[in-house]
Amino acid sequence: MEIIRVPKMMREITKNLKIKSKTIAFVPTMGALHEGHLSLIKRAKDENDITVVSIFVNPIQFAPGEDYEKYPRDIDKDCEKLKNIEIDYLFLPDVNSLYPNGYSTYINVENLSDKLCGKFRPNHFRGVATIVCKLFNIVNPNRAYFGQKDYQQTLIIKKMVEDLNIDVEIIVCPTIREKDGLAMSSRNSYLNEIERKSATVIYKCLKEGEKLLKAKINPSEVSERIQNILKKEPVIKEIQYAGVFDPFTLEELKELKDVCLIAIAVKIGETRLIDNLLVNL
Repeated sequence: MEIIRVPKMMREITKNLKIKSKTIAFVPTMGALHEGHLSLIKRAKDENDITVVSIFVNPIQFAPGEDYEKYPRDIDKDCEKLKNIEIDYLFLPDVNSLYPNGYSTYINVENLSDKLCGKFRPNHFRGVATIVCKLFNIVNPNRAYFGQKDYQQTLIIKKMVEDLNIDVEIIVCPTIREKDGLAMSSRNSYLNEIERKSATVIYKCLKEGEKLLKAKINPSEVSERIQNILKKEPVIKEIQYAGVFDPFTLEELKELKDVCLIAIAVKIGETRLIDNLLVNL
């Protein structure tokens, strides 16, 4: 594994690889790697000649007062994991190399970025779209891999790629879960023991919602039942959203569709957790 810190050098490496007709896979991450990340990387390795992983905690996707400063960081441990699965390149830029003084260009995907998480994290998806576009320009991959847990993010990135004619295939991989159903997330490390046990209610709600939808219960009623379950969990400090949504527009569904998205965002203690499930009817 070779560690590259300079964007220009990373671009030159992948440019030369493409001249040799190598297919390049890219997995962008913010580090604190867990099995969810590693599953994306393993699939990327299986399907391509060269695998590039980036680690960059992107400051512009965090709102004031969010957890940018305390976001989990352990580069040594991450490097060890990446060496063990034998990736080719780790792109490890610093903030100044991606956002130099005077930086003033941002990408906003309208109509999708202000829904669900976007209502509660102002400019979050503007920051996500901007950094992903920059990384695509630097790495120039054939394929990029993302997890379904961040469903809204994947939808926004797909739309950005389509609208800006970026030549990369977006691969969305299944959410990887703990044995009790909790979606793997770097932020799970914030939870204390009681919060961690209670967090399993999120997946229980998703599965209950799936069962109700398959029984042809109206989406509005399903949303209400999910919210009622969450309200009974004492450690849930805030329900930001919980319900059934259109998987393409993210609008709340009033009637059943062939595919429905059940999506939840809650704060357990001070930790914000999200999860979702696509239901094919």
